[in-house]
Amino acid sequence: MNRINACAIGVFLILSSCNQLNTEQFENNINSNEELQEYLLQGWGSWNSSNLLEHVLMPEGLSIRISFRTNQSSDAYPYYLDQSYITSSYFDYPEEIEPLYHSYNGDYTDLRITWKGLTARVQTATQKGEIYILYTPEILPEDPSIMIVETGILWNKEGRVEKKTNFFQAEFGPITYNIEATEDDSMVPLPLMADYLSFRSDKVVGIYSGKKRTLEYVEKLIADREELINSQNEIWGDFVEIYKAAQNVLGWNLIYDANNNRAITPGSRIWNENWGGWVLFNWDSYFTAAMYALDNKFLAYSSVIAITDEITETGFVPNFSTALMNKKSWDRSQPPVGSLITKMIYDKYPEKWFLEEVYDNLLSWNRWWVTERENMGYLSWGSSPLPQVPESNSKQAALNESGLDNSPLFDEAQFSSNTHMLNLASVDLMSLYIADCKSLAEIADILGNEDDKQELLKRAEKYSQKLSTLWDEEDGIYRDMYLSNQQFSNRLAPTSFYPLLAGVPSQEQAERMIKEHFMNPDEFLGEFMLPSISRDDPAFSDNSYWRGRIWGPMNFLVYLGLQNYDLPEASRILADKSSDLLMKEWLEDRRVYENYNALTGEGNDVSNSDGFYSWGGLLALIKLMEEGFWE
Repeated sequence: MNRINACAIGVFLILSSCNQLNTEQFENNINSNEELQEYLLQGWGSWNSSNLLEHVLMPEGLSIRISFRTNQSSDAYPYYLDQSYITSSYFDYPEEIEPLYHSYNGDYTDLRITWKGLTARVQTATQKGEIYILYTPEILPEDPSIMIVETGILWNKEGRVEKKTNFFQAEFGPITYNIEATEDDSMVPLPLMADYLSFRSDKVVGIYSGKKRTLEYVEKLIADREELINSQNEIWGDFVEIYKAAQNVLGWNLIYDANNNRAITPGSRIWNENWGGWVLFNWDSYFTAAMYALDNKFLAYSSVIAITDEITETGFVPNFSTALMNKKSWDRSQPPVGSLITKMIYDKYPEKWFLEEVYDNLLSWNRWWVTERENMGYLSWGSSPLPQVPESNSKQAALNESGLDNSPLFDEAQFSSNTHMLNLASVDLMSLYIADCKSLAEIADILGNEDDKQELLKRAEKYSQKLSTLWDEEDGIYRDMYLSNQQFSNRLAPTSFYPLLAGVPSQEQAERMIKEHFMNPDEFLGEFMLPSISRDDPAFSDNSYWRGRIWGPMNFLVYLGLQNYDLPEASRILADKSSDLLMKEWLEDRRVYENYNALTGEGNDVSNSDGFYSWGGLLALIKLMEEGFWE
């Protein structure tokens, strides 16, 4: 077969079983997103959003799905598990999955599933274009369920699958795949539409494509691959579990977008179902790209391009975009971190074609903020009026644009349906926009766009001067300001440190902010940090979403800001406490939460904290950057 065997892209993650020469030749010839997607969409992986127990061969769409059927007497009727997700206990899902490992390219995956008294481990490895799946039962109920293997072709791709006596044969033109198992089909009759093989769930079973193999062969191949992965991960030293947390949350959330024929990484698979198959949130996607950039250049590129390509006809990257036809946030954007993250990734992996893919859209988005969100010389969060978007031109929609959907920062702010904005000069928006201007100006310079560079630097200077007026000299901190009376807000959040990211404060001002507020246990310092509102704020005790909980993106943006100044103690504290917070839940239950309790460090204590959310891994990235792994 003339196929590309996709290898891990990070320098340390190339598996010996891959055809390294061919892969490197392909990598060196990638000069567009189309070529990038052709490279990424190769080989076996958990590409289908709705099932972690389904492995799909790309680009063919050939699927091998493991499912279960139980006949426990406690059930009113037989129950069939044909979808699986990583959840927390607040979600009413029957299965529990422990995500142990998932290489980016699907060369090795490992999970443990518990369902109706059954606990089993499912591991996969690929070699020379073939897949090997090892099913190992660990805990069994009194009446073991049936383990089912189905095959088919997803997303209406062309091909044919036929069941033979004891195996499947899939044909894609001249290419043929055989899929079989190390056990004989138990021939249990089940009301399933597709052909299947069935097995007792209390037996170890190997499932594989390619030539006939024994169970011993599959077990050895899986064991060897696990050993190889562990050996490669030794480069992370004492921080290997920190790396695994970030790597796993990305690897398991990487899916296929059939609408646009691309690899994407949403925040969480659970969110996807309500949005027609996938949903990409704006700043979530850029932060995902930053996480990938630690060791995977092309998935970092792909994540930036995917969300930037969702730009609207009116010139802004939306709050969200979905698989549903024409369903995106036409009225609002989200925090402008795109150029900042794009420049970070380019600095690490300098390929101009990547910048050229996204530059025009990033520039359009940058200009949009001035046109649509300038408010008395400042910038304010807003929502443009659109008849087809019922929630538009409202305060809640403006809060959604901020990304801080229920933050106490906005409790007293008024929304004007005439200006379509909050009457609040927001430190976070001003700071992120200045950083966007400066990063995009550097990109313009790289691409030789001198006029754009000067335009962007001029805007950066203009808003830097306005941001300086939000400095509260008495308290030594930046504060939001109500534009109706020019009075400072009395609320403080990590957003007050974002001016460090824009490079606006002096070193002296930065030191005051850190000494008087960051290090203040009544405000932000604590066993776990940074709380999304200061600890002495009445809303801190709400412990709901952005009302007191800790979020990876806030910590990450503050950490990047600290790097612009001589503040090594603060950087170290934030890095250590971020990783300690992440490790508490990762080591306990293999979860990476959307947000965390600022007092207990728990992620699973509320219903609105997704149990496996991509940007939770930013807490790991902070620590790994602090330890020098970014370089």
